[in-house]
Amino acid sequence: MRAVIQRVDRACVRIHSREFSFIDQGVLVLLGVEKSDTVQDADYILEKTVHLRIFEDEEGKMNLSLHDIEGEMMVVSQFTLLGDCVKGRRPSFVKAENPAQANELYDYFVRQAAPKVKKLACGKFQEMMQIELTNNGPVTILLDSRKVF
Repeated sequence: MRAVIQRVDRACVRIHSREFSFIDQGVLVLLGVEKSDTVQDADYILEKTVHLRIFEDEEGKMNLSLHDIEGEMMVVSQFTLLGDCVKGRRPSFVKAENPAQANELYDYFVRQAAPKVKKLACGKFQEMMQIELTNNGPVTILLDSRKVF
């Protein structure tokens, strides 16, 4: 499982030009599910995300986590994170999980995240979305569950 974590002051998902969901201070999680990912991959990404010390303390040092600041989380499914661009000019998505299984793990991630954050917002699986965000820092972190197992 791969995730792009962005520290945000605000993030919003629009679908068909209408606001679908939004958060204020917290993180935007773009989540890609890879073939053979399991709930253990989702648990790893979630726990790492909630406890990453990427928010500034009173001295301006990145010492606080999403949990510490009682921040909000937005989760958006993004299979393109599994795009392989090594060969040719068009990304290959053969490593991305098929939609049914990917949606199951995405839903699992969302269910597990809900009690861990002040507010949880989401995109809509397999929907064309426009994501608006104000990245704070900017701070952007890449996580990959395959790099630890």
